[in-house]
Amino acid sequence: MTGVLQKDAWDRSVMPPVELVRPGLWSIPVPIPENPLRYVLVYALEIDGGVALVDAGWNTDVAWDALNSGLTEIGSTVTDVKAVLVTHIHPDHYGLAGRVREASGAWIALHPADAAMLEGRYVEVDDLLAKISELLEDAGVPPEKLPDLNMASMVIRSQVTMAEPDVLLEDDRQVPVDGWDLRTIWTPGHSPGHVCFFSESRRLLLSGDHVLPRITPNVGIYTQQYANPLGDFLESQLKVHDLPVDEVLPAHEYRFAGLGERVDEIIAHHADRLDQIERLLMEQPGSTAWEITVALTWSRPWDAIPDFMQRAAVGETLAHLVLVENHGRIRRVGSNPAQFYATDRR
Repeated sequence: MTGVLQKDAWDRSVMPPVELVRPGLWSIPVPIPENPLRYVLVYALEIDGGVALVDAGWNTDVAWDALNSGLTEIGSTVTDVKAVLVTHIHPDHYGLAGRVREASGAWIALHPADAAMLEGRYVEVDDLLAKISELLEDAGVPPEKLPDLNMASMVIRSQVTMAEPDVLLEDDRQVPVDGWDLRTIWTPGHSPGHVCFFSESRRLLLSGDHVLPRITPNVGIYTQQYANPLGDFLESQLKVHDLPVDEVLPAHEYRFAGLGERVDEIIAHHADRLDQIERLLMEQPGSTAWEITVALTWSRPWDAIPDFMQRAAVGETLAHLVLVENHGRIRRVGSNPAQFYATDRR
């Protein structure tokens, strides 16, 4: 842990301060409403004639005011923003990007895999909802729970100002921000187009949600996700494991060192989860993804988990099931709902 003030604020359940992380690089916390993550860390990079942002925050007035206040504190205004580099299209990262562009004329950058999802995710959502319903039904979600889980993410659509990107971030390419040697590292898993930004000269990794200091991001099966997102995520972890960095700047919680060690912990966590799921299937053969999800251990009692997080948990369980299914260690039988059985190929 290197973000001492951030860690102290996290432990006290308060917002961390705006901080000068390195010369010309600031951390601005932007609150997330009614969410256990509490805030997203927006990073402001000083450039000629203004600043470039990495991520932007949710599209709420509270978040907008916090972003503007943070920019004022570092001697800028939102009209000074020249670029918004979005690590991925989840609302707490992408939501305010369009509003920033409207106020400043900034260009927005996003990976093509996430850019391709924008219309279906935030504009024409009928097909998305129909496919989500089919997915949840096949996972064995009880009929009485299905409508609530299916509509759970629609509440946060208002927290995004839809904005097509002006620049597409390609893997292993330099980001066109003068004065900064930022290289895009494509790290699919948490979203298909998630990216990190690596500065070799400053020995920094801006990791978005890919590598966090204390928790692991949700990696789940969704209708817009790739077929094996957990497999992609674990490969993406290895992709950053050996980067020569002294400090990791995540989008949540606090800054930290020891990237390789943290990656090892994340991989071990998912290995333990895979083992737990296989043990459950040996004890309860023929379980549905929903039954497995409810039986697993989570950070709080299942009944205390809100609908949108229950849906994320089902997607996460499915992602683990797909990975072990691909390795022949479990098999899927039937549909609506599918049932899962452990095999003897361990």
